[in-house]
Amino acid sequence: MASAKGAAAPQGKVSAKKPKPAKPESRLAMVRRARRINRELAEIYPYAHPELDFRNPFELLVATVLSAQTTDLRVNQTTPALFAAYPTPEDMAAAAPEHLEELIRPTGFFRMKAKSLLGLSQALRDDFGGEVPGRLEDLVTLPGVGRKTANVVLGNAFGVPGITVDTHFGRLVRRWKWTEQQDPEKVEAEICAIFPKSEWTMLSHRVVFHGRRICHSQRPACGACPIAPLCPAYGEGETDPEKARKLLKYEKGGQPGQRLTPPPDYPGLPAPPLGGAPAPS
Repeated sequence: MASAKGAAAPQGKVSAKKPKPAKPESRLAMVRRARRINRELAEIYPYAHPELDFRNPFELLVATVLSAQTTDLRVNQTTPALFAAYPTPEDMAAAAPEHLEELIRPTGFFRMKAKSLLGLSQALRDDFGGEVPGRLEDLVTLPGVGRKTANVVLGNAFGVPGITVDTHFGRLVRRWKWTEQQDPEKVEAEICAIFPKSEWTMLSHRVVFHGRRICHSQRPACGACPIAPLCPAYGEGETDPEKARKLLKYEKGGQPGQRLTPPPDYPGLPAPPLGGAPAPS
């Protein structure tokens, strides 16, 4: 007769407890984690900035409109000739559509964008005295200008805090479980509720910087990510540190950035002009 010690568990009873499912993260815990990620990103990217070259609100407005469906790099390579030809809203409002289209052709969708640029320049000339307005409700009345573009201009040309929900921003805040919303305005509202207003503009830059450099859409460099311990999506990308480091982009990967004229504190290389040779890796 077998001893009781080591005997099989009676039928119908489980010998080991099932692991308890992880508790859903409370809103308070999520907010604390989100704010910690923001603090970490501020240390990783103290030089985060808008990646469009501009010298005044009009140039930023035009560059942001051109950035739809293309890269900031391509816009930055295109705008020097554009602003040399049309430096003011009055100049651009009087442009021949065919010439404007040819100048902005490299950014794609150039006919639609030229129509927007002509329309917004004419509106600035006729309705705002040739000046870019500093209020969201005025900016969104301009042709081709939506809430995202308005927030870019307000935050970076006028110092008015705002969240800019572009493709990178929306992707990362969903990946980090800060929101489940898909609509940009709903994403903006939910993220604004997590952070103090003073952080909105720089948060936008930091998140976009991280999305472009490390937390890529298809192959996130998880093994080289400084905020991996705070990320609920860790493991979706490459976790091997050596392989992950090879996925890093722009200054993190030793490559040029997107601006031809980056800020003085930018640690990377300037981007090459249109048709110019890229800097060596």
